[in-house]
Amino acid sequence: MTITYSKLLCHIDLDAIRHNYRQMKSMGGNIIAVIKSDAYGHGLIETARALVAEGAETFAVGYVHEAVQLKEAGIPGRIIALLGPVDKDDCEAMIEHDIIGFVGHFETLARLAYHSEGRPVRVSLKFDTGMSRLGFTCEDLPKLKAFLRGRPNVVPVMASSHLAVADEPERVSMTEKQAATFGEIVQDLRASGFRVEANLANSAAIMGHPGCHHDSQRAGIALYGGNPFAGTEWEHLGAELKPAMAVSAPILHVHQLDKGVSISYGHTYTAERDMTVAVVGAGYADCYSRGLSNTGFMNIGGVRCPIVGRVCMQMTAVDISALAEQGALPKTGDDVWLLGGPGEGSILPQDLADWWGTITYEVFCVLGLNRRAFLNE
Repeated sequence: MTITYSKLLCHIDLDAIRHNYRQMKSMGGNIIAVIKSDAYGHGLIETARALVAEGAETFAVGYVHEAVQLKEAGIPGRIIALLGPVDKDDCEAMIEHDIIGFVGHFETLARLAYHSEGRPVRVSLKFDTGMSRLGFTCEDLPKLKAFLRGRPNVVPVMASSHLAVADEPERVSMTEKQAATFGEIVQDLRASGFRVEANLANSAAIMGHPGCHHDSQRAGIALYGGNPFAGTEWEHLGAELKPAMAVSAPILHVHQLDKGVSISYGHTYTAERDMTVAVVGAGYADCYSRGLSNTGFMNIGGVRCPIVGRVCMQMTAVDISALAEQGALPKTGDDVWLLGGPGEGSILPQDLADWWGTITYEVFCVLGLNRRAFLNE
């Protein structure tokens, strides 16, 4: 559900998403575009349509009902539900709309077989190779193959797994171990007559672990300009990625703050000099984290201005003294950039994530709950 009570606006550059898709394709070949969770806050249908224009033929979402949204919007090609069917409605929707569901345990396979009533249903077999979260294990293979042979209407078209530390160059051995385990699983399935399309690589593995490449690769965060190797020795691998989201909010008030005067709840900031502050219409109710209090920055006119005091429900104060000294004082109604924006003060996704104490995934997903404007549709 889009937040409608705020003044925040997410500016989504669809050209940037298309550019990033081309980057991933140049590195990984056959790319499955991961657009789960409303395309990481960038807009499910709009992102899918932009990527269809780039030749994308397979999309992955989270739950089945999000896959149905794509089908009903007329998005062509294969649609994968990474979290698979959870209940009877999901099973029926998978069959009706020919959605490929990830399945990683026998209970779900049995439920699909029961609700399909003999109709064919396509699945991706999800294997746990080291994430310890979801999936069949190597030890499950004999039972799994016997189950599938006894229920020919459940058709395995993919075999998949997920990497735990592919974005950590210092832990290459763990990624290699997962890749080796997955390779053995795929070989076993194919030797047993199951013609599965294998996919293991995520964005980080597409960029930095060619040994994890199989028939297809799943690109997620990189599509939106998030560099999975930011802050590591492999950061250069994502140098060509372009952030696709910028977020603006208006200035509500500009005033002087005298030396020795404190501001906002709890008086956690006291002015060390006479200064000028702007109160911006953004706060934690708009998914702008309270954790940015006295820590983060906003981009005003190409200059990074520090947050002073606590982030409130719908307001945040920033120090704009530098702008005042330049004679470039903003006024009520002017836009401030919480993410992106012009000039040297542009705030990158990783910058905001670092100040926030989180990862770019969360920044995109939560800020993307606000209203959106699409560029380059």
